[in-house]
Amino acid sequence: MGIVGARPLGGGAVNRAVRLDFARGRKPVLMKWNLNVPAGFYETEAEGLQALAATLAVRVPTVLHVSSEPAFLVLDFVPTTEPRDAEAFSRKFAAALAKLHRSTISKTFGYAKDNYLGSQPQRNAPMLESWPEFYRERRLLPQIDRARDAGRLNPERERMLLDVIEKLPQLLDDMPRDASLIHGDLWSGNYLCARGEEPVLIDPAVCHAPREMELAYVELFGGFPPNFIRNYSSVYELDEGYTRRRSLHQLYPLLIHLNHFGEEYGPAIDKACAEYLG
Repeated sequence: MGIVGARPLGGGAVNRAVRLDFARGRKPVLMKWNLNVPAGFYETEAEGLQALAATLAVRVPTVLHVSSEPAFLVLDFVPTTEPRDAEAFSRKFAAALAKLHRSTISKTFGYAKDNYLGSQPQRNAPMLESWPEFYRERRLLPQIDRARDAGRLNPERERMLLDVIEKLPQLLDDMPRDASLIHGDLWSGNYLCARGEEPVLIDPAVCHAPREMELAYVELFGGFPPNFIRNYSSVYELDEGYTRRRSLHQLYPLLIHLNHFGEEYGPAIDKACAEYLG
């Protein structure tokens, strides 16, 4: 293969990763692996990257090779830089995300295959038109079940979550019925600024869902370029009621983080529930 160098890369909570350099001017690649992931783990990531690439809305790394046994994924390596003009990068990134959402509108929530958000299984069996039903059955209840089984739900927290779920049809009644293809795991560690100040998305957990899910996740932990939500809305205006529904749509990633990292995310779940149970 002519490998002349290997540099470990950090930043991932699930995978180990390395940059491989080659002789004779061949471009470097990124290899990521985890010998303990479930069967099909990297295949679903590769398929998600290819689905995003097919929209021509936003750049993603090119999938070069995927293997189940042993489990690893090889992508082209994307050299990165710090934006010289953070506001200009914010506008460019927000416009690319808006283009992704606007160009992939569907009436069906879900996706053709189940996949993973981080290390957590994500059920995607499609449902037509009913976002409250999909959000309850495919997102919140499976994570609540996992948290209960792991002993991470005290009785009061579980009661609050189930009370919010009971109110979902009313809380989400005025939402637009359209779904978009979303990245699905869009936190600050899953975007890059490539050379030329081009935004690049990595590590997707794609599905068709309301774009509010994506934007609520963006706002949950921060770390995005300045005025990102405002710049997004200037290109593709957010629907009325987004801010009122934002904490509700943050419950899913918070439950994911509770199940992956533990109780440090519990108080945020309690606070989000309390917004809708006053």
